[in-house]
Amino acid sequence: MKRVVVGLSGGVDSSVAAYLLQQQGYEVIGLFMKNWHDDSVTISNDCPWLEDSNDALLVAEKLGIPFQTVDLSEQYKEKIVDYMFNEYEKGRTPNPDVLCNREIKFDVFMKIALSLGADYVATGHYCRKNEIEVDGKPVYQLLSGVDNNKDQSYFLCQLSQEQLAKSLFPIGELTKPQVREIAAEMELVTAEKKDSQGLCFIGKVRLPEFLQQKLQPKDGVIVQIDKSNPVYDFAIPQGLPEEETLSLTANPIQYTPQMGKTVGKHQGAHYFTIGQRKGLNVGGTAEGLFVIATDVVSNTIYTGMGSHHPGLFRKALFIEKSEVHWIRKDLALANGETMKVMARIRYRQPLQEATLHQFESGMYVSFEEPQSAITEGQFVAWHIGEELVGSGVIS
Repeated sequence: MKRVVVGLSGGVDSSVAAYLLQQQGYEVIGLFMKNWHDDSVTISNDCPWLEDSNDALLVAEKLGIPFQTVDLSEQYKEKIVDYMFNEYEKGRTPNPDVLCNREIKFDVFMKIALSLGADYVATGHYCRKNEIEVDGKPVYQLLSGVDNNKDQSYFLCQLSQEQLAKSLFPIGELTKPQVREIAAEMELVTAEKKDSQGLCFIGKVRLPEFLQQKLQPKDGVIVQIDKSNPVYDFAIPQGLPEEETLSLTANPIQYTPQMGKTVGKHQGAHYFTIGQRKGLNVGGTAEGLFVIATDVVSNTIYTGMGSHHPGLFRKALFIEKSEVHWIRKDLALANGETMKVMARIRYRQPLQEATLHQFESGMYVSFEEPQSAITEGQFVAWHIGEELVGSGVIS
């Protein structure tokens, strides 16, 4: 009998995952990960992890499976929280959920599970895994979840073959309503529970308040750039080598305050991210202002009016060589090779037609259509059909 450890989060998805595995004849153990207990940074008095671990325990009792809590907060602080502060300080926007899966759930947590004699680790992610054979060896595919509305393969875009080999995703074949239905039939305490929002570890903390604990506020100006600014008339010369053309297409525009007009003040460029429109507190514009660039060195935020402002759009992005990650190593590109894929630059974005271009320096992803708010530090993930084959950090 195969033993599987389920990361019970206290939510409905992982509860149903545990139940389904039990039905499939696995020996199931429930493990709750406590990732964060620095009460100085939660905003409200309610303590989400206590409530969640309690719900997880109730589900385990109902299913009659062993249950324990593991405290991973030290690894969490080191691998996720410190990394986030670091990235924000550099003016990049990290994705803690993708990192959390790569570094915590499918690494630290997986090692604990395997030390308990588990054959597999299972989570309540909406995605699927498939096994195929390549050159006589097993190769694992990460496929999108059947529920298009909830597909979470993006969050697992940094997993490796070794991690996938030991993973199970029991609810990937189901839709969210089906999952809730099963939980209700089984009278699981989590059946009606709302989905958790916000950072995967801090509960109800709002990001700026969280960041303010480490990154000191400092006054700077908000500059508005007009959409008719000549900087947007730049045409890439014909006849350049492909790598140079791509580099010019992928490079963000370097703005200076002289290019626009000062329309307000802010408390620190590192609190803002490209594409953001809330929290600028600048009134009196015909349409909303969007952040089109941040400069953490001069502590300046550049904005443009309206969601169609040319400063929001780019047709290509670059991934440094060390940050290119293939789940399907057998499909990895050699220098000079290209591949047509469907890609997304954020969770929930519909897949976009794109081409990967591999060079010695790294990889360019060029899109058929210009993309809004390509953001440094976020992940781009690419698919062939319903399979997520690789990803990388936008540089």
